Amino acid sequence: MSSALIVEPAATATFTLEPRGPFSLEAAARFWGGFTPAGHPDTAQPGHLHMAFPVERTWASAGVCLREATNGTLTAEVFGDALDTEAVRHQTTRILSLDVDGRGLDEVGRRDPVAAQLLEHFPGLRPVCFYSPYEAAVWAIISHRIQMRQAATIKTRLAEAYGEIVSIHGEPMRAFPSPRALAELHEFPGLFGRKPTSIAVIAKAALAGDLEADTLRSLSDAAALAHLQALPGIGPFSAELILLRGSGHPDYLTLLEPRFRRAVRETYGLDHDPTDADLQRISDNWRPYRTWITFLLRQSAANE
Repeated sequence: MSSALIVEPAATATFTLEPRGPFSLEAAARFWGGFTPAGHPDTAQPGHLHMAFPVERTWASAGVCLREATNGTLTAEVFGDALDTEAVRHQTTRILSLDVDGRGLDEVGRRDPVAAQLLEHFPGLRPVCFYSPYEAAVWAIISHRIQMRQAATIKTRLAEAYGEIVSIHGEPMRAFPSPRALAELHEFPGLFGRKPTSIAVIAKAALAGDLEADTLRSLSDAAALAHLQALPGIGPFSAELILLRGSGHPDYLTLLEPRFRRAVRETYGLDHDPTDADLQRISDNWRPYRTWITFLLRQSAANE
């Protein structure tokens, strides 16, 4: 097991993001603080959101501090050894679903009163994604057949063992391990059976460019899911997780999530669990944000 490398912020860069449509950094930070797979609470100052992650392709670790300006734009400061600021910016927008134009949400609300209530109840909340499809795939392996909190503990320990530390405003934050750090993983406490070797294969796939978010989003849904299911330990449910919450696909209807089905039944006042045809019919009004409305439905059900 290798020791973690402390990355000092040798260079600092900045960039600005301008959300298209409603977005709340506070809502994103609040969600992230309770998002068990993230493996860490948000410890940033009020009004800030701190992230630390390996940047796709180079896999250098970057730290990002985001703040919301009074005019609704976001200002970001970049820390760590990731030199490609545009790549950091691109990945940050995807993590927070800011790469999608959300100005059509009002029209979804006009078509569907239930969706309108959800959008009003969760103002500005967009899906907060894993840092990358690679991280989502590793999470899928870790969490298979164990409780989520147990999986989150293992993921945190994996980051502590192999992830880099990035200093953000002098505060250390642990990044998820780069695929280079996990490509030769053979064993790790809490990972049983073939999980370590499956993670190593996933890491090598990420290094080869086979898990890049832009590539997955460019494929048809069927092709992307088939590509992901070719990875060891990745079945249909995990493939959807990687595509939706790893690459940030905004408009996909899952038919594999029982809790989503129950949430639709309760929220829409149905007297039966919705069939696939019911879900297709109801979700047609959510296009092109079916993943987003699904996310809000799950949040609504979780808060009840």
